[in-house]
Amino acid sequence: MVFNSYGGRMSEIPESETPVPHRAGNLFKIQYSINWNEEGEEVDRDNIGQIRELYSFMKPYVSKNPREAYFNYRDLDIGTNDNGKNSYGQGKVYGVKYFKGNFDRLVKIKTKFDPDNFFRNEQSIPTLPFRTRRSKK
Repeated sequence: MVFNSYGGRMSEIPESETPVPHRAGNLFKIQYSINWNEEGEEVDRDNIGQIRELYSFMKPYVSKNPREAYFNYRDLDIGTNDNGKNSYGQGKVYGVKYFKGNFDRLVKIKTKFDPDNFFRNEQSIPTLPFRTRRSKK
């Protein structure tokens, strides 16, 4: 586990001022990480299982409803997006954990500047569905 301290002046910046909203009440960002050199599916399962167990153990000690996450510590276990017709709904699962109340604002910006969702990955900010975009014009 890697702890990055928060607090201090960070708490004075409103959540809506930057895409990363994690401010007041957060003393640390925690990065869960594990590395191994051995090969094989059993070793992979064991190591991934260990880090997931640690993640679960920490549940009572971290943010809740939703459990927040820092976007630069990408975590595919909190949700992924296949960038299909349900991409907004899939993206919201992890998006509110990364961006809290900024998620919908970021989706609108993404839709405006990248309407075809060219810049995407399994956890990118999705665009609004086409029918939603059309009805807002």
